[in-house]
Amino acid sequence: MTNLLLASTENTDKQNSQYTSLNDPEIASVVAHINEEHLDELLGFLSAFTSLSTAESDLVDAQITDIYAEGIAIQTCPKGVENQSTDAQNNSLHNQTFFIAFAAPISQLDDLQAQYILLKQRADKKLGKKTIKLTKQVFDVQSSYRVSKNMLRLELSMPSLNSDTPLNNTAQLSNAKGVTSSTSVPTNEAGYAYLFDLEHNAMTDALMTDSTDGNKASDYKTNGSNKENIRPARPHCYYTLRKAWQADNGIRAWVDVFLHGDTPGGNWAAALQAGETVVTKREFPEKVEHLRNGQAVLIVDETSMPTAARLLELWNNPTPPLVICVTQDADDQSYFDTVKMRSGLDCDTESRKDDRFTVLPIVTNQPNSGAELATLIDRELGDYLTDNPLQIDKVWGALEANTAKALRPLLKDRLELSRTDVVVKVYWRHD
Repeated sequence: MTNLLLASTENTDKQNSQYTSLNDPEIASVVAHINEEHLDELLGFLSAFTSLSTAESDLVDAQITDIYAEGIAIQTCPKGVENQSTDAQNNSLHNQTFFIAFAAPISQLDDLQAQYILLKQRADKKLGKKTIKLTKQVFDVQSSYRVSKNMLRLELSMPSLNSDTPLNNTAQLSNAKGVTSSTSVPTNEAGYAYLFDLEHNAMTDALMTDSTDGNKASDYKTNGSNKENIRPARPHCYYTLRKAWQADNGIRAWVDVFLHGDTPGGNWAAALQAGETVVTKREFPEKVEHLRNGQAVLIVDETSMPTAARLLELWNNPTPPLVICVTQDADDQSYFDTVKMRSGLDCDTESRKDDRFTVLPIVTNQPNSGAELATLIDRELGDYLTDNPLQIDKVWGALEANTAKALRPLLKDRLELSRTDVVVKVYWRHD
C-alpha cells in the first residue's frame, strides 16, 4: 500500500527524518534529471497515490525534493507562482510535500530505476494510461536501406498471430530461429520506443566467428574477459518504431536509425544482415496526448524525425502542425517528402484547414547539440511567426539533452505556455 505524507514547509525536515537517506553523491543529478524531464510522471504519481484531486493536480507544478530508501518526496506549488499567493486555493496547494513509497525499499541508487518503473506502471494503470513494459521481443531482420542520405531503415518481421488472436494482444510466438517471445506489436502508436539489445548481436557475431574458427562456442559462457572484449560501448539503445503493420506473411515493422559517425547504435544498425535477429528488452509509448487539439509545433532532429513521421501519419487533430526539422546535412531534409498526414477521418473534416503540414527546415552543417542550437531554433521560430502569424498552443519536440534543457524556457517565454503544453524530450546526449 502506498503511503503519503503531507507536510508544511516548516515541518518537512522533522517529518522526513523517519525515512532513510541515501548517501550517494549522484542523487542530486538524478533528482535534477527527473524534475527536468519527467514532470508529467510526477503529476501522475500525485493524482494516483495522494489525496490531491485530478483538478488540483492540473493546477500545480511538482518536483522531487529528495529520494529515500523507502520512497520519494514530491513538493507541489501552484503553476507560475514563485512566491506564496494570498489566494485561498493557491495557499492550500503551496509547498505541500507528499511522500510516495516504493513497493520495496532500495539500498542503493542503482536500485532506483526498477522501483521508479514500478511506481510509473502502477500509476498509469490506476489512471488508465499506457505505460512502460519490461517485455522481451525478438524480430527477424528482413533488409536495410537508406531512406535519406544518413537515415538507415531496418525492415523487421515477426510471425503472424493466430487468426483467433487480436493483433495487439500478447501471444507466445517462435521466430524463424526458434526463439520464443511475448509479442504485442503496436500498429497504431506514434512514438512507440523499443530498447534494443546491442549486446545480443555482438555476442551472436562473436559466437558465429568462434564456431567458424573451430573453437567451442560455450567458452563464451564462462570466459568473462572474452565477454568484456566483445561488448559494445553501449549495451542498449532506444529507437522508435517508425511503423508496424500486418502483412500477408507476418507482422512487418520499420525502425529508422540515424547514422552519424562512429556510434554504438549506428555501427550496430549498419552491420545487421538479413536473417539475423534483433532483441528488445523494454518498450514505452511516447507522450503526445496533449497534441489532440490546438495549433501544434513539432521540433525534431534526425533522432526524432521517425517519431514525428508516424505522429503525422496518425494525426488526430483538425489543425495541421508546423514541423521544425533540424538536420546536420541538407540532404536529410527529404525524409518528410513521402510522409502523408492522416486524412482526417477521425477529425472534423469541415474544420480541417489543410491536409498538408508545413516543414520549417534548419540545416546546421554540424552536430546538432548545445544551447546555441536552442537559441537558433527559437530565433527561426520567431522569424517564422512574424511572417506567418500563428497562435501556437502546444509543443512537442525531442532533441539532444543540452539543447532540450535550454530550449524549454525559451519556448515557454516566447509562446507563453505552461510546462505541460511544452513537451521537449531528451532523445540523446552529446558525449
